[in-house]
Amino acid sequence: MKSILLIGVGRFGRHIADTLNKLGHEVMAVDNSEERINSVLGIVTSAQIGDSTNKQFLRSLGVDNFDACIVTIGDDFQSSLETTSLLKELGAKTVISRASRGVQEKFLLRNGADRVVYPEKQLAAWTAIRCTSDHILDYIELDGDIDIFELQIPDDWDGRTVIDLDIRKKHGINILAVRENGVLNMRIGPDTVLKKENSILVLATVKAVQKCFRI
Repeated sequence: MKSILLIGVGRFGRHIADTLNKLGHEVMAVDNSEERINSVLGIVTSAQIGDSTNKQFLRSLGVDNFDACIVTIGDDFQSSLETTSLLKELGAKTVISRASRGVQEKFLLRNGADRVVYPEKQLAAWTAIRCTSDHILDYIELDGDIDIFELQIPDDWDGRTVIDLDIRKKHGINILAVRENGVLNMRIGPDTVLKKENSILVLATVKAVQKCFRI
């Protein structure tokens, strides 16, 4: 269990709070809106109404005691930038900040953010990749060029083994798991037989997937 300071509980922030709560982590929520704070009281450990650009207010929260501080202010980039900078100045261990444009990401990284999340960009990539092929069932963006894809097993792979296809050697694609009847099986070996009614999770570049699956 980790302790998280979550600053900004708009729609994106509420989703993060809800997920952290379900994962069993302790969350302190901070926002300058009483209405937004009231909306998350049932899914956070504690909450404070206040201005996160106020250094004295942030210091009173003991930001250095949290495992991570997440800044999800989406409607006021200046406040997001100031908050990010102050958190790092006050000794925050890890600061994760939200960006809505590429230029914001650069400023946040230069002013204290350890990592930047870019939900609009990530959703756009997910939507574009999903809608360009019926074979792609899901997509998770990782760092660099390599991502995780869930793909429908092609008809001509039906009954063939992993070693027979040898897509790791031919295309640089690693099969991570097979989903059968909704159940994910990660015990994949050279003799694992693939069936067309199932799907596979692979670790690969977009170009490798496009070439191998003829997308």
